[in-house]
Amino acid sequence: MTELAQQHCEACRADAPRVSDAELAELMKVLPDWTPMARDGVLQLEREYTFRNFKLAWAFADKVAELAESEFHHPTITLEWGKVTVTWWTHAIHGLHRNDFIMAARTDLLLHE
Repeated sequence: MTELAQQHCEACRADAPRVSDAELAELMKVLPDWTPMARDGVLQLEREYTFRNFKLAWAFADKVAELAESEFHHPTITLEWGKVTVTWWTHAIHGLHRNDFIMAARTDLLLHE
């Protein structure tokens, strides 16, 4: 995960390639806590993080938001009592791009800050 988390997002256009099935399989080995799931026909990458209380979950959600803004790549962040769900996908291509896996790896690192 460290190598992936050290990378930065590249600008993504509507004609950028989605990850292939083979790439998806390899990247999921690096990010086993994340789940690829289709919503409305769009493949997305999702993980649920749990915390002892709302305040800790809120602080983590803020860190994810700051990370997203720094890379100008934005997820869905759902904040609940003791839980944050983060969902990455690339809107421009209606699916998963390598950027989403970079951001997932970087999101995981936020737990250790």
